[in-house]
Amino acid sequence: MSESSAVRPASTSLLRGVVRELRPKQWLKNVLVFAAPAAAGVINERTELMHAIGAFVCFCAAASATYLVNDISDVESDRRHPSKRVRPIAAGIVPIPLAVVLAVVLLAGGVGGAFLIRRDFGFTILAYLALTTCYTLWLKHIAVLDIIAVAAGFVLRAIGGATATSVPISEWFFIVTSFGALFMVAGKRHGEQSDLGDEAGSVRPVLALYTPSFLTYLRAVFSGGALVTYCLWAFSSADLHGSSNVLFQLSIVPFAIAILRYALLLDQGHGAEPENLVLSDRALLLAGVAWIAIYGIAIYTS
Repeated sequence: MSESSAVRPASTSLLRGVVRELRPKQWLKNVLVFAAPAAAGVINERTELMHAIGAFVCFCAAASATYLVNDISDVESDRRHPSKRVRPIAAGIVPIPLAVVLAVVLLAGGVGGAFLIRRDFGFTILAYLALTTCYTLWLKHIAVLDIIAVAAGFVLRAIGGATATSVPISEWFFIVTSFGALFMVAGKRHGEQSDLGDEAGSVRPVLALYTPSFLTYLRAVFSGGALVTYCLWAFSSADLHGSSNVLFQLSIVPFAIAILRYALLLDQGHGAEPENLVLSDRALLLAGVAWIAIYGIAIYTS
């Protein structure tokens, strides 16, 4: 075997490892930056659309940087995890010094780009990074606060879309997004417990502090909160845009179906990886597409 052919597989493996560490599947979460400008009816304006796309890219860079930092911090515990041990840093495919350099470059690009878009969006990115740093170092070890911290990351993505496009943040938008994020993260903890079984506490100590009944209670509270507040938001939007437009109220149907379907999947223990669950369940996807279509038509035809 020639020297060039021996080097090529190693370099290819390193490149694939770097891409896996950036977790492009997780970038799906950053689609939340489009929520506020879309709900406000400005996403069809070229400038605001470009700012929203820029915000998406900045969040992807910042989020990937935090994933690298988190995996560097958790390298030893990941090596004991049945699935996380194959992560490139834990498996030794991506050297830690290289991961540190990548994290610094991505952080600089994400924060710098954010301030170029709008100053308030730059501060939002900084708040997101401060939150994720606190989570990595401290909050992920404290029951309940770990759920709130992860959910707050979702909410900050939605707020980021608003600050990047100078859209006022509706109180209903904020409340629905918060309950929805809390519901998803509580389900994630339940899914992790189901996947890890008796080893959950040794792999992620905070999981040992949650009882199944408590996580069930949290899911019920958060899903109920999301449903009730969305109904109030839908009727409020209908009054604001004209009571003759029944599409806002009609959007409650697919929204409720999506929440209930997701609740069923969580109860079956499938919530450990929300991004994969959302993309793999056909009924959930159809409900989501129907909600986007109905609510979008309601906003842009009012």
